[in-house]
Amino acid sequence: MEFSNYKAHELKDIIAKKEASVEEVTKAHLDKVENVDSKVDAFLYVAKEEALKDAKALDEKLSKGEELGILGGVPLGIKDNISVKNMQNTCASKILQGYISPYDATVSENVKSQGGVILGKLNMDEFAMGSSTENSAFKITRNPWDLDRVPGGSSGGSAAAVAAKEIPLALGTDTGGSVRQPASFCGIVGLKPTYGRVSRSGVVAYGSTLDQVGTLGRDVKDCALLTQAISGVDHRDFTTVDIEVPNYLDSLKEDIKGKKIAIPTEFFKDGLDENVKKAVYDALKVFEANGAQIKEVSLPLADYAISAYYLVACAEASSNLARFDGVRYGHRSANAEDATDLYYKSKNEGFGKEVKKRIMLGTYALSAGYYDAYYKKALKVRNLIKGEFDEIFKNFDAIISPTAPTLAYKIGEKTNNALEMYLGDIYTVPVNIAGIPAISLPCGIANGLPVGMQIMGNYFKEDTLFNLAYSYEKSTNWHEMHPNL
Repeated sequence: MEFSNYKAHELKDIIAKKEASVEEVTKAHLDKVENVDSKVDAFLYVAKEEALKDAKALDEKLSKGEELGILGGVPLGIKDNISVKNMQNTCASKILQGYISPYDATVSENVKSQGGVILGKLNMDEFAMGSSTENSAFKITRNPWDLDRVPGGSSGGSAAAVAAKEIPLALGTDTGGSVRQPASFCGIVGLKPTYGRVSRSGVVAYGSTLDQVGTLGRDVKDCALLTQAISGVDHRDFTTVDIEVPNYLDSLKEDIKGKKIAIPTEFFKDGLDENVKKAVYDALKVFEANGAQIKEVSLPLADYAISAYYLVACAEASSNLARFDGVRYGHRSANAEDATDLYYKSKNEGFGKEVKKRIMLGTYALSAGYYDAYYKKALKVRNLIKGEFDEIFKNFDAIISPTAPTLAYKIGEKTNNALEMYLGDIYTVPVNIAGIPAISLPCGIANGLPVGMQIMGNYFKEDTLFNLAYSYEKSTNWHEMHPNL
């Protein structure tokens, strides 16, 4: 068996039927990483010994007739800003180089308790600040569909590893589209849950009121499986909400008759690649054929989402990253003359260009005389955007748009144009601003590259998103398209 060709839910069934051991499946994926990752550069750390040890322990449980949990022995990778005990957690930054986490994030703990085997830590834009995974301090991850192109970001390592079949599942984080946009660029499925559905405890913060751990898989069922494993209230994270988590696998039904889908006209204006637009409009015809009702709506304040997002996110980043001071942990400059010099040089040597830029922007927005004009106004706009989504969801089950305005672009193509890079998140950022859930799934191929479609839902209605996405997936075969590495 070529285990890397199987999806996560298929591997779970193979293991449960004892057609293969967890150790065999784990070894096969470790071999795949060894053979493929030199091309893709998705992994920052491969946990070979730890993974095989965990796999053997799960096989022992199986031999005793014990259940392995929701993930059932399936291997996966974790973005390198999510803590895993005794593994590095660098956030792809020199300032945390060499840092080994002494504890598990809640989501890592959940993955382990549900029978997941963690194969290692995945590359990302430094501190999750970026849309291309070109901002990592250690390596540039490449898109498996075209190795000269970016995989998206900041969870580019997570998306590329899944698309390259190195792993069937991955965890990423999504602050403004950092799970959905790379899922779109790499032709896989990526979910950003409702803010508060999944614990952020043990996840290094970028923008605390925007960040959410997300899931990536090769199809909707895989994504639902991993989301089920990590969702729920957590006493260590007071932003999690004590709302019952439904069985997401039960929502994987083809029937969507009567579902009402809104199409925001603002998301189909100038700046949208014609290939992307056509693919999404073709997808809407599939939803109609499957029984959904589709109607255009307006989200006028969505045009202000990018501006509000970068003010809020950067302000929160300037506060969150102040802890990396060269004193308690992380990089400490060897050339400092006094305490002030230590702070300055440690941060200057440890942080990359993009991180410095966002810290400075956030500090400026929070400074005396500018707080009301920038940060406070951004919060007001955020509340208004949330209100627009609330109004739409009074009459609709979901909103559909492109995930990204373009296909995956060439490495280096946008590094000198920050505004153009930031506008790549124009369709994903409103979701984080409002705190609603959204899923990206493949809906076409153009010029040999995947096209992603985004489905947005009401608060804690991930099951509705899975239902709609699954119905579309069963009517098409885009999720079966894979890159040839």
